[in-house]
Amino acid sequence: MMSWSRRGTGVLLMAAALCVAGMSYGFGVTALAASYSEAPMLATLVKQGKLKPLDQRLPENPLLVPPVKEIGAYGGALRIAILSPADIGNVHSALLSEPLLRWNRDGNKVVPNLAEAWSVSGDGLVYTFRLRKGVKWSDGAPFTADDVMFWYNDIVLNKDLCPTTPAWMISEGKPAKVEKVDGHTVRFTLAKPNAVFVENLAFMGGNADSNSIMARPKHYLKSFHANYTPKATLDDMAKKQGLDSWYALFQDKWDFRTNPDCPTVAAWRPLNALRGKDYQALERNPYYWKVDPNGNQLPYIDKIAVQIVSNVEVLNMKVAAGEIDMDWGHMTLPNYPFLKENADKGNYKVLLWNSTLGSNLQFQFDLNHKDPVLREIFNNRQFRAALSLGINRDEINELCYMGLAEPRHATVMQGCPYYTPGIDKLYTAYDPKTANAMLDEMGLGKKGKDGFRLRPDGKPLELLIEYPPTTEFGPWGDAIQLVTNCWQDLGVKAVAKCIADGTHVTRSSTNEMDFTVWAYGRGLHPLIQPTYLFPSVPNRSTGSVLYAQWYATGGKQGEKPSGDMLKAMEMYAQYVVAVDENERLRIGTEIVKIAAENMWGIGVVGIAPVPIVVKKNVINVPEKSTRDWLLIQIAHTNPEQYFIK
Repeated sequence: MMSWSRRGTGVLLMAAALCVAGMSYGFGVTALAASYSEAPMLATLVKQGKLKPLDQRLPENPLLVPPVKEIGAYGGALRIAILSPADIGNVHSALLSEPLLRWNRDGNKVVPNLAEAWSVSGDGLVYTFRLRKGVKWSDGAPFTADDVMFWYNDIVLNKDLCPTTPAWMISEGKPAKVEKVDGHTVRFTLAKPNAVFVENLAFMGGNADSNSIMARPKHYLKSFHANYTPKATLDDMAKKQGLDSWYALFQDKWDFRTNPDCPTVAAWRPLNALRGKDYQALERNPYYWKVDPNGNQLPYIDKIAVQIVSNVEVLNMKVAAGEIDMDWGHMTLPNYPFLKENADKGNYKVLLWNSTLGSNLQFQFDLNHKDPVLREIFNNRQFRAALSLGINRDEINELCYMGLAEPRHATVMQGCPYYTPGIDKLYTAYDPKTANAMLDEMGLGKKGKDGFRLRPDGKPLELLIEYPPTTEFGPWGDAIQLVTNCWQDLGVKAVAKCIADGTHVTRSSTNEMDFTVWAYGRGLHPLIQPTYLFPSVPNRSTGSVLYAQWYATGGKQGEKPSGDMLKAMEMYAQYVVAVDENERLRIGTEIVKIAAENMWGIGVVGIAPVPIVVKKNVINVPEKSTRDWLLIQIAHTNPEQYFIK
């Protein structure tokens, strides 16, 4: 069992031990101090009798957060910007993410957070989480196991609020069993082992715009839930607020964009609603439960000032003018020269953080194409390999990514434990001579009067590349045009067409397109969700919609794949139930290798660094780190220990 001690004074760091039945984990550090300190603004409230003393606000074992560089100073406001209220994935999730478990700063291990320790049974079926005793919501109410049970029983299992149970909470086709052991202990029991359960908890449980957040303030939200308040009363309340149902009212009440009164356990709490406005202020949470090594309650920064700007160009100008203190979610390499040019004027630094995008641009063939001739061509691996050899990746890297990306296949990065040397370079050498020979060999040697290749049925071989106007992953329009030029040099008529983002989302979930165009993500943690290894979810990040439907519905819809694709899916089922770590490593490595060798998607360039803008007086932001959606952007760097000097 986990053992804890309280020896000595000052700050004592404690770690975990192994237990007999399975494994217990407590890799975070817990702070025990003779005394603690707080921000002056809170000390003033205590003196005025408007706030309880600090020792009554902190938990028994506050979580210690070592600073990146130095112990911080209290005060100041951090000015950031978003593009719309829906842009919370880029900003709010990173600042307000407090799952039970979280990623460490290297992004390669899950560590304690709201749960100070957890254990896994020897058979991999039972996960027990011990919550940090004495943590309080921002209104001072205790955070307990009841808040986790409320999330699960009253939100996840309520079909009005959550029509589909999150996939990572499903085991053998049924929701996991969740039990309250005592006031600060919860137990999750699965029907079969799930090797990525903890990682999904750290990822999905930290998404601020998700039903997956594994704790909700029951004491506050139950007044708006039909399990605790008469539905007729709630429907009447909803109608008065212009909403059409009790569950719309409930969702409005839990959403910090519309209701700043909902308590939080995050470092900052909203002071005003965001929707319908262009500004939101966040202020330090007086009940925040983390401290630095000197016993100073975090966060250091008093306020976060969030403003909505119309587009990235406006955001660039505000950064250059010194009006934004930090941006981590909107800049790509095309912004880099402008940002560097204006850095001194704006008094900021431009950091280049790592990305986990195995490819910033990937072409995924529709292997289920409605046209039987194209379908046969696309399913020929030789065709896919030929098109890959025909891409001049060095040219694209220089012209579109300033030479800072890496020409590579769409696969995992070298730091991934499942990486096999060489798979990132498969068919990436620019070799149009070999590509042409391969296309001729497979029966595509005949050309029409226009010089372009003909299909076996005599019709022109034409490829339409439809892509969204996203700038999230770099200059797609320019890069895609260069790819089409390369393919036309092979005699393959390729046309690029930019379509509205909403249209791209809709068409990507059908088999109407020749390609699904998206990045190759999950380069560091590919098996938490196998989205980029084989078609698993019928959306724009996965390709081959009918195979994805078959996988996602357990064979009830779509089309069953065969060969290596079916093998990869079956091996993933083996991976998630493997209890032995070495066995998981073996299976995972093989799945990644199968996906790379089959080239279901063609990568162009990847691992392109991400520009991070930060004012020179904002301290403890790592000079080098990783921005990744799985890590909730920058949440793993502990923004609560950033400070303004």
